[in-house]
Amino acid sequence: MQITRQADYATRTILHLARIGKNQHVATSQVAKEQKIPPAFLVKIISQLSIAGILHTSRGLHGGVRLAREPENITLLEVVEAIDGPIQLNECVDSKGICSLEEICPMKLVWCDVQNKLVAKLKKTNFAQLIT
Repeated sequence: MQITRQADYATRTILHLARIGKNQHVATSQVAKEQKIPPAFLVKIISQLSIAGILHTSRGLHGGVRLAREPENITLLEVVEAIDGPIQLNECVDSKGICSLEEICPMKLVWCDVQNKLVAKLKKTNFAQLIT
């Protein structure tokens, strides 16, 4: 399993903004340059993070992007899911009837356990923890 490049860029963007502080606006061009993210790609990421309520954006002379909440109130899980959607290691984990072997498959329990642990870890990891 590998998160998408877009989700990686999103986490780097939020970490960058968390280091600066919640109330500080930063130009997207500065974030792109410092985090080595293609600017056009960052625009799409920022839009998705803004829709998810993780970032605030503003235009104009003092515009840019900033965190919508304090870093301790933004989890790694919500940033990844804002970009990639819900984490799903295998389609059988959250759906019944997908696999004809689901009643006898020993792997389903493993996939469910691993996914639950991954989601729990990402959910309890916030950006304040990552900047210290």
